[in-house]
Amino acid sequence: MKIEEGKVTIEKKWKGIVNSDPNILNAFLLIHSDKHNIHWNMAHGETDDIPTNAVQPYHTASIAKTFTAVIIAMLIEEGKISYNDPISKYLSKDVLMDLHIYKGKDYTNDIQIEHLVRCTSGLPDFYEDKPKKGKSFLDILLDEPSRFWTPQETIQWTKQNLAPHFPPGEKCHYTNTGYNLLGLIIENITSKSYHQVLHEYIFQPLQMNNTYLSQYSHPAEQNKYAVATINMNNNKIKVEDHCSFSSIYAGGQAVSTSEDLLKFMKALVGNQIISNESLLKMMQWSKLWIGVDYGSGLMRVRMLPFIQKYNVWGHLGSIGSFMLYNPTMDIYIIGNFNRTGYVAKSIRFIFNTLRTLSKLKNN
Repeated sequence: MKIEEGKVTIEKKWKGIVNSDPNILNAFLLIHSDKHNIHWNMAHGETDDIPTNAVQPYHTASIAKTFTAVIIAMLIEEGKISYNDPISKYLSKDVLMDLHIYKGKDYTNDIQIEHLVRCTSGLPDFYEDKPKKGKSFLDILLDEPSRFWTPQETIQWTKQNLAPHFPPGEKCHYTNTGYNLLGLIIENITSKSYHQVLHEYIFQPLQMNNTYLSQYSHPAEQNKYAVATINMNNNKIKVEDHCSFSSIYAGGQAVSTSEDLLKFMKALVGNQIISNESLLKMMQWSKLWIGVDYGSGLMRVRMLPFIQKYNVWGHLGSIGSFMLYNPTMDIYIIGNFNRTGYVAKSIRFIFNTLRTLSKLKNN
């Protein structure tokens, strides 16, 4: 298949998905490969009746966990922290009190930095785990859009409404609570706010000028397009108008563009921000879901059993966002469907896209 034919095929399928689903307000797709000499940056749909543009910023959701994990790796390389450090070394007594009580035993002092970045702490997830009584956190977030949440408040809510799943290190359970704890640890180590560290360690060096932490900071350059709207549980959400999104903090609150995310992924793959040794450490996998493994702020998606050709690694977000790299074909796939509950469908689309890309022949 010729390059241009491949582009037409992928774009047609992608737009067909968006056009056939009224719950997708807008979507973004960037496919880049130095090997194939391709760079396709696309957008479809609209925000506030204005056609979506490929350079438009969007909420990245849990993709930003990779930023947090990379900062931890950078601090380790600087000798300021260790994966084996107990988190009690860096957090206040109020945060630590009753943080991890499982079957009557307090495991708080057993939690290490590595447990947080690898989602093996056993801590519950305030964002997606459901409490036995009362509203879920997501319902609160949507019902009280003007409320600003500190990370300490999300951790306190977790302790009051949810219970740990297992002792630290035994299994893997995805948790935004753990990543908000990492944000606080980063602040303690650097004596700077989490968003300042994001800009100084990642966004500024990589010239990710359209990337920032919503509700906390601003981009280096003002984008002429508004942040793309999200369909969240059938609610049309403008991220910047919802202070309650502050709750996601170090778990996935960054706004970015496809081009900026490509800069980050290329720098990560190319060992420009952390060493290859550090990256390999981050890529020590544990089973998270069927076909999806978790490392340190990284996901590996195994598309087919026993066939590695279509495997990708990077991160996914709950709104159908994705920032992935396929090492076999040297292809980056980045984008967003901006709709909650779209993770599985986005993976299916990525797999079909990779199958098409595998047929490409350079002209």
